Amino acid sequence: MSDQYAVFGNPIEHSVSPMIHRSFAQQTNQHLTYSKQKIEQDVFEDRVSDFFSSGGCGLNITVPFKERAFEMCDVLSPRARYAGAVNTLLMKDGQLMGDNTDGIGLVRDIQDSCGWTLRNKRLLIIGAGGAARGALLPLLETQPQGVTLTNRTYARAELLQKRLDGHVDDVTVHAVPMEVLGNESIFDVIINTTSAGLLGETLALPAVLCGPNTCCYDMSYDMSANEPSTLFLQWARKCGADQVADGFGMLLEQAAESFSLWRGVLPSTTELRQSMR
Repeated sequence: MSDQYAVFGNPIEHSVSPMIHRSFAQQTNQHLTYSKQKIEQDVFEDRVSDFFSSGGCGLNITVPFKERAFEMCDVLSPRARYAGAVNTLLMKDGQLMGDNTDGIGLVRDIQDSCGWTLRNKRLLIIGAGGAARGALLPLLETQPQGVTLTNRTYARAELLQKRLDGHVDDVTVHAVPMEVLGNESIFDVIINTTSAGLLGETLALPAVLCGPNTCCYDMSYDMSANEPSTLFLQWARKCGADQVADGFGMLLEQAAESFSLWRGVLPSTTELRQSMR
């Protein structure tokens, strides 16, 4: 039998992870199967245990189970520990290991695929939920000049800043209420981690934050669109931003990192990015 992998979530019908990982396996000559499984809320932990006890090799975890997967782990990577959430599980030496590949997927997409520079740049992170937590440590490791955090509920942005205590020494990180963002000057890179656009909601962002040289990235994406066109990126273009990207590339890169953790080889995402888009 081939090695067994899967993604657990609810809902899960929309997931393209099986297609992505089958492509990675073909590219790297790996023999495995990868399925998507809808898991009911009250049996998640049992299903994870059953998967590995029956010989499963690795799991991806998506909403709404990332925090519960975190609680199950015997060993956590530093980025998973900071995020408080796990999207990749594997069993090693009888211990359940958890990692969070979202942040490194974001950074690789921004730097390698988009060709944007993060080092010594001023970053604005919009949102203070799980997506922002998963992204922050990998972003800080690129050594930006400084990071500003903002959120519609300011207390959550402030809490996210406090979580960084002991994790970062040489990068200035500060939280700012969204309603006073107009006092900030133009940023080099703006990253929207919220799901507001998916809900049809616009963010009250002042145009002064964004200029022609600002790079704007939205973690949300629309698989049916030929080019990035989320509400946040529409705002960015109206503000004059020349370079915009959505989270489709992040989806591929975080999957590639998971594949690497399981199989020991990092697949290329270039051809898959072109064919799926």
